[in-house]
Amino acid sequence: MLFLTLFLGILLNMVGYIPPGNINLTVVQITITRGIRQALYFIGAFSTIEILFTFGVMRFVQWLSSEIVLDNIIDVVMIFMFGILGLITWRSRREMPKADYSKKDSIRYGMLLGVLNPMQIPYWLFVGSYLISQEWINTGFLSLSIFSIGSGIGAALALYGFARFAQYIQEKFTLSSYVINKSIAILFFSLSAYHIGKVVYIHLIK
Repeated sequence: MLFLTLFLGILLNMVGYIPPGNINLTVVQITITRGIRQALYFIGAFSTIEILFTFGVMRFVQWLSSEIVLDNIIDVVMIFMFGILGLITWRSRREMPKADYSKKDSIRYGMLLGVLNPMQIPYWLFVGSYLISQEWINTGFLSLSIFSIGSGIGAALALYGFARFAQYIQEKFTLSSYVINKSIAILFFSLSAYHIGKVVYIHLIK
């Protein structure tokens, strides 16, 4: 049973990080601009925080889903987050000499985005409620701990895949950091615009 719990944590969080979002796009950017080593430091720190994040959300998933209306709050947060990330990436699109980034910088950045990760809240509210209702996992401390560790492993595997893919694309097609950063910035702006459209539709059109 605990093996199944670990497997579910790994599989479901890997799937959760496949769609383009602030975390996997940030990993791509770090890989391109700072190198694969710094991306691995980021992934390690982020995945550690993800374990704690998942445990907290899953522990209170039923209370959160019944007591707090999160949709609008998360949309507003994502508008600002994607907009800010887009601006930062757009401003750094010019070719720059590679700076010496410290291990601590990437670890701190990973921990920061691990805490500021609102996109995963609705995902775990939906998935967590389903898993608990189907009794695939229970809310005991040991079971949720194993599930959360699996979640961290799943996040690390998915993000590692993005880092290696970014490295491969850069080497294979010799793309400049200008082109890649510009493309990522446009994606960030598009995601921000999507959430703006969603809020406008819900509150002004629907």
